[in-house]
Amino acid sequence: MSNTETPSTADNPLLANPLLPPFESIKPEHVVGAIDQLITRNKEALETLLAANEAPTWDNLFAKLEANEDELGKAWSPVSHLNGVLNSQELREAYNQALMKLTQYGTELGQHQGLYQAYQQLVESESFKSLSQAHQKAVQNSLRDFTLSGIGLPKEQQAQFAENSQRLSELSSQFSNNVLDATHAWHKHFTDESALAGLPDSALALAKQAAQNKQLEGFVVTLDIPSYLAVMTYAQDRSLREEMYRAYCTRASEFGTKADGSSADEWDNSDLILETLKLRQQQAELLGFANYAELSLAKKMAKTPAQVEEFLLDLADRSRAMAEQELSELKAFAAKDGITDYQPWDASFYSEQLKQEQHSISQESLRPYFPADKVVNGLFTVANKLFGLDIAEDSDITTWHNDAKYYTVSREGQQIAGFYLDLYAREHKRGGAWMDECRVRRRTQSGMQLPVAYLTCNFNPPSAELPSLLTHDEVTTLFHEFGHGLHHMLTEIDVAAVSGINGVEWDAVELPSQFLENWCWHPEVIALLSGHFETNEPLPKDLLDKMLAAKNFQSGMQMLRQIEFALFDLRLHWQYPTLDPVSVSGVLNAVRERVAVITPPDFNRFENGFSHIFAGGYAAGYYSYKWAEVLSSDAFSVFEENGIFDADSGKRFLTEILQKGGSKDANELFVAFRGREPNTDALLRHSGIRV
Repeated sequence: MSNTETPSTADNPLLANPLLPPFESIKPEHVVGAIDQLITRNKEALETLLAANEAPTWDNLFAKLEANEDELGKAWSPVSHLNGVLNSQELREAYNQALMKLTQYGTELGQHQGLYQAYQQLVESESFKSLSQAHQKAVQNSLRDFTLSGIGLPKEQQAQFAENSQRLSELSSQFSNNVLDATHAWHKHFTDESALAGLPDSALALAKQAAQNKQLEGFVVTLDIPSYLAVMTYAQDRSLREEMYRAYCTRASEFGTKADGSSADEWDNSDLILETLKLRQQQAELLGFANYAELSLAKKMAKTPAQVEEFLLDLADRSRAMAEQELSELKAFAAKDGITDYQPWDASFYSEQLKQEQHSISQESLRPYFPADKVVNGLFTVANKLFGLDIAEDSDITTWHNDAKYYTVSREGQQIAGFYLDLYAREHKRGGAWMDECRVRRRTQSGMQLPVAYLTCNFNPPSAELPSLLTHDEVTTLFHEFGHGLHHMLTEIDVAAVSGINGVEWDAVELPSQFLENWCWHPEVIALLSGHFETNEPLPKDLLDKMLAAKNFQSGMQMLRQIEFALFDLRLHWQYPTLDPVSVSGVLNAVRERVAVITPPDFNRFENGFSHIFAGGYAAGYYSYKWAEVLSSDAFSVFEENGIFDADSGKRFLTEILQKGGSKDANELFVAFRGREPNTDALLRHSGIRV
């Protein structure tokens, strides 16, 4: 059956509106037909409801529309997820076709005059005053979103806005696909283990498994993060590090290469970036904004691009002296080894060597003490101590891969949520780590629909010789994504538009995730997470002390690196109207001159793989990581004062932040928890930077 054929409702699992996605039954040929059918159903239902409704209320109109939209979302959710974790050409084609239809449908809704007028009528009615805070916020957000969708534009400009939206959706998907394809098009094969001298056993086992997956003898290294980082951090062969650095930082660019050395420029994202920037600027101008950065901030805590730039430059200036000292130490250390022409492919390798000299500790030496299963169970214990959660695997729930598991979340004997956990890197899976919605908490005619999350990482999988063993950095990543999951799953809001992470300002979304990372650094918690994979011996005190002492190793350089990304993103979308011709690399170079202490080589094409801003929703919003880190550090300082498992503090964070979702402005929620406005002191202190 082709992607464009429409299976009957009885034959299409995406139309069954099940409690959880039937992953074992979903096929690419189901996708387009299901999305078509649900969009048509929803559009017809909307017109019927509007025609029969002279006095819109939440119950007689909006609750019914929410139910229909939720059903469409539940059909699309597993498709979008599978496209990221089990990608295939057939699924990709179906996904892209359906995505275009959903984009067009979303734009039509955003420009639907009848629906807009119904929202206005509700706001002006007496019944609006009796609605809950969550209901009112959902309606007010919708009215704002109508404006940002071009509801007030003349017909011709509305059509242009819709056309641009459609194209931007296509560009985003293509950008992501190009990065994925370029990443997987390159690998390097070795038959002699000595060529990989320096790599630890876990990395060699991964390379051996990668070779077996490609029906090759020996070892294969790839550009997937676990493999790439292992080579850059431990490989003694400098030429190999340089080769992999060039391959990685030229992905999806005119300089990209494949495994056989041939050009991979068919996945070059350069033109896509320029077209994306042009269309974003057009969208901003159509809506009356001077640039896309202003449009992006219309839905965030920060108010102006100048405010964000000032925030970033202040952090950069306060971090610079420490970063310059760190770089000077690193170059001097590399020079002792004969490296007088220090290069970017030396950075991770000599940083690791220097850390071992200064602190006698490495991520690799910690790995045996953090078996994935032990870490996951320890994480669940932390969630129980902080928020009273009981988490249990449900092996009866089918998933998309043997690696993925499903868990239920309960409190006081009552199930309140569920989540899927997919920890390991593999072929046909997008890199990185993320949380996404499977089901959103909302009130239905049959009761409360419980929230369900997808939690996805890309850690070393188990091998024939070893279980999955995590670095402490990866432990922190897991806590980060679980923090996002808690924000989604612990909400007590029952209106879909502001339930969980929905309706939360983008620059506050990272608050719960970065907040939870702090527990990874406390001895009491590390004892719960660690146990040697062979003996179950807890992390020895000397290793623990060394790990804690090395916590802020090169944190100044790391701070500036993140500020570099954020300032580049901001200025790219803020200065676009004044750039003629547009030079993306020129913007990046100017940012580096202002804040960076390390300048990459000219062939580096970091921007061509910057999926966060060109395919991930962070456009003119990458600063959110640092903005929210201020919030999270300041929030965690309460636990530093009262105890990391202080029951009262945990309850207040639960009730004031996690349970409220997007029902109130993020700053209002933060002040309710912290008792004052946030400040940057805790972030700098946690980073070891003098306040």
